[in-house]
Amino acid sequence: MKPSLQLRQSQHLSLTPQLQQSIRLLQLSTLELQQEVQQMLDTNPLLELDGEELEAPMAPPASLDARANDEAGSASSASAEEAAGGGAEAELSGTEFGTTEREDWANGTEGDDFDGIRELPGLSGSSADGDEELGNDFDAPQRSLTEHLREQLVGRSLSRTDRAALWLLIDSLDDDGYLADPLEELAQQLAGDDAEAQEELLDHLKVALALLQSLDPAGVGARTLGECLRLQLRGVQDPAVPLAMDICARLLEHLARRDWRRLAILTHSSETEVRAAQALIARLDPKPGRRFARDTNTPVVPDVLVRAKGGARSSKQWLVEINPEVLPKLRINEMYARALRSIKGAISGSPLGGQLQEARWFIKNIQQRFDTIQRVSQAIVDRQSGFFSHGELAMRPLVLREIADELGLHESTISRVTTAKYMATPHGTFELKFFFGSGLSTETGGEASSTAVRALIRQFIDAEDKKKPLSDSQLSTMLEEQGIQCARRTVAKYREGMKIATAPMRKNI
Repeated sequence: MKPSLQLRQSQHLSLTPQLQQSIRLLQLSTLELQQEVQQMLDTNPLLELDGEELEAPMAPPASLDARANDEAGSASSASAEEAAGGGAEAELSGTEFGTTEREDWANGTEGDDFDGIRELPGLSGSSADGDEELGNDFDAPQRSLTEHLREQLVGRSLSRTDRAALWLLIDSLDDDGYLADPLEELAQQLAGDDAEAQEELLDHLKVALALLQSLDPAGVGARTLGECLRLQLRGVQDPAVPLAMDICARLLEHLARRDWRRLAILTHSSETEVRAAQALIARLDPKPGRRFARDTNTPVVPDVLVRAKGGARSSKQWLVEINPEVLPKLRINEMYARALRSIKGAISGSPLGGQLQEARWFIKNIQQRFDTIQRVSQAIVDRQSGFFSHGELAMRPLVLREIADELGLHESTISRVTTAKYMATPHGTFELKFFFGSGLSTETGGEASSTAVRALIRQFIDAEDKKKPLSDSQLSTMLEEQGIQCARRTVAKYREGMKIATAPMRKNI
């Protein structure tokens, strides 16, 4: 072939950096947007917060030095604690087994350019004091499960190897207080292929486990639910304890199904005795370590607020407004912008000029993000006005395409807007995706929202006779009587999605 040059004309879609940033900002959650804004403020001197925060005096260098020293001290303490905890494995792996005494274990004698756009919460700076106040608001426990267990070992006389074995088990506990890894696996990881060393280490771990399971809270260090419950029953004075021990050891599945007759036969007891044992087991804590876990959940900050026009729900007219608490209050640094404008060609030819354009794009894209969220939210509210007036039972079927066609947007844009964005309504705070759902056929030829069907199922279950709970087939028949065609399997799917137990599990004893 003879080489040649050809000219062709074609059209294709090219995503400019500004458009890419607009799409990315649209899909961010409120917290992610806050982080994005803070990062932009740190890297672009042309962008600044607009508000009283700018007038606050800067902290003196001494305060900064003191804070740095405090942080360094905290880091040193944390490193020391990690070294102490991590040293357990080192001690175990480098110890000659068979040279220590363990008799005292059994006795328990051991020694985190547009004005009017409000600032995001937390952008004015967070400090350690603020974190402590947040922790106090959530009433977080002061000690973790690991700290609580180690404090109980103070003053007990333990050999170096035995203490290391116990600390290793404590570090292996999960958040619920269970021992996640088998002792044999732990011994193999530390001793390697040396069978004799594995056996010696396994002996130490078994003794350490016995002491661990004697500590507070009762049930800690268990490897199964049955073992956890039996550990808690050891110190209980009750005539039903022996039967409860037997049930926890081998018949928990029958207990979960509340099969009293079968339990009575298998344990050679009466149903009255079985029910007494069940009542005793119900008072136990299946997750003894959970109360020491810190609650990392943060409250949801709604992106949009919905209120009735005129203040009355009966008006059936609802207005959507952006929550001012999530609007970042940004502006262009006028001093830098004025200096750039005074120099000919500086805006287009200097790095600061590029940052000025970047700041303008960023502010414009954030404004466009919230405008799109408000438009989509208002369209959702208009379609689901029955929900805001009467609740979930009045929810209509709704799909992304309907909102996209109404607003002239693409379905992918609607999907980005409704992901991780929340709406505060008179009935609570919901993610925008909550208002979308498929429809089920009705006798009249229309459709009922799956959300409304779920609410109706929940209403039926709440009103049922607890001694004779409704089965999925009965719920399906009741829905059919309401004109909604819903198969039994669909009812079971919705019920499980709402985390509602089956009829035998809901039966009141």
